[in-house]
Amino acid sequence: MPPPDVDVERILVVAAHPDDIDFGMAGSVATWTAAGSHVTYLLCTYGDQGGFDDTPRHEVPAIREREQRAAAEAVGVHDVRFLDGYADGALAVTDDLVRDLVRVVRRVRPQRVVAPSPERTWDLLAASHPDHLAAGEATVRAVYPFARNPFAFPELLADEGLEPWTTPELWLVAHPAPDHWVDVTDALDAKLAALAAHNSQTGHLEELGTMIRGALAGIAQQADLSEGRLAEAFKVVDSS
Repeated sequence: MPPPDVDVERILVVAAHPDDIDFGMAGSVATWTAAGSHVTYLLCTYGDQGGFDDTPRHEVPAIREREQRAAAEAVGVHDVRFLDGYADGALAVTDDLVRDLVRVVRRVRPQRVVAPSPERTWDLLAASHPDHLAAGEATVRAVYPFARNPFAFPELLADEGLEPWTTPELWLVAHPAPDHWVDVTDALDAKLAALAAHNSQTGHLEELGTMIRGALAGIAQQADLSEGRLAEAFKVVDSS
């Protein structure tokens, strides 16, 4: 496997809800797009259970889609996709979900797939929302073994012409044992702009910038980066 962050042309980032990517790894995404990587976002749901006001529920999916697209633009991502048919709060690892993820992996043909960890992190329970765990497990199954297997979901090849694809790198977010850190000090403003775009979710957080800076500083400390640096953490798996 090539060293992390080197010569990666295409990256696919999978998340359960709008704003998951921006809280967890928007700084890293900003560094990747700045380095020339093409990043695709894939959201498994429209986040229809999110929000903190009396906005009618039927209006929430469209609001959150607009917010996610604006947040993506803030970190240089222009390819944002949503799966249809999966409800916020009810995401489960099903054959349908795995097949839909395999379809996108074969279309994007990424050298790196980034997804939520399917393993719960007890020290940060909010990062282990059941939808996150389901999205992570389904993505892992899509990357290995199904996207590379021509006999898995044969209709994708026979009906849609989607050739098998092997992804060399799988990066997991909010994993209980991270082993790779990305210095995002210079991408803090972009990350905060992305989070601010999710106004329906973050507009009430007056100390958001302070909270995010503190969290990233703590991660940088765990990574033994120098004082004043900020970082995001991942578990990097050789999936070749």
